[in-house]
Amino acid sequence: MKLTPIAIAAMTAAAMPVHTVCAADNTAIGYGQGMACDSLNRPLDAVSFNERYGGYDACALSKDEKRIIITFDQGYENGYTAKILDTLKEKGVSAIFFLTGDYAKKEEALVKRMIAEGHTLGNHGMTHASLPSLSHEKAVEEIMSLHEYVLNNYGYEMQYFRFPCGEYSEAALEAVQECGYKTLFWSFAYVDWKTDSQPDPAEGFKKLTESAHPGEILLLHSVSATNAGILGDVIDNLRQQGFKV
Repeated sequence: MKLTPIAIAAMTAAAMPVHTVCAADNTAIGYGQGMACDSLNRPLDAVSFNERYGGYDACALSKDEKRIIITFDQGYENGYTAKILDTLKEKGVSAIFFLTGDYAKKEEALVKRMIAEGHTLGNHGMTHASLPSLSHEKAVEEIMSLHEYVLNNYGYEMQYFRFPCGEYSEAALEAVQECGYKTLFWSFAYVDWKTDSQPDPAEGFKKLTESAHPGEILLLHSVSATNAGILGDVIDNLRQQGFKV
């Protein structure tokens, strides 16, 4: 089932509890979904993130309990993105691809294909810098320079941001929000980015399918040979479990 940017916007907006946001500080926090889960198999740290930071238009889970959103971080190209796109097209799945500036500049054909095939482009920072390490002005520049590059070169206006390395702060969340973006973290990820030490396909399949939960935002890396190989089977299994993907 295709997931349009408008549908994603409506879904993530519904996931945002209303909070009074206090003065933000810039203490760096490393995000992780954690191991402990609730009765719905949702990671408790992802649930807590939504509750604490919803006022910043930030979420790690969607409230659409029937859907799993597949996202990819695109730091560099390792030869597997075309195969991933082939699988997504075959299965009728629309994903979110979070681009760095380097990727947006070097991989024009793949980025254009993502847009043409109905996928959503997300902002992963022009230089993949840790936002809490930057001043407010530099953080805004890190976000908006990539925003303007993609808008000017692809005619596409991004609206979702993912913090590089999962490092955030309240001040950085505020900066992202001020730029007109929503922050998307994730509620499941696994070690798939080490290109010289890839997960065994059976192990990867087991982790990705057994971790499924309502409102899941799944983070994958397109540099992974394992992900490229098992993606179709994972999508089929998630659907068999009753989720929309």
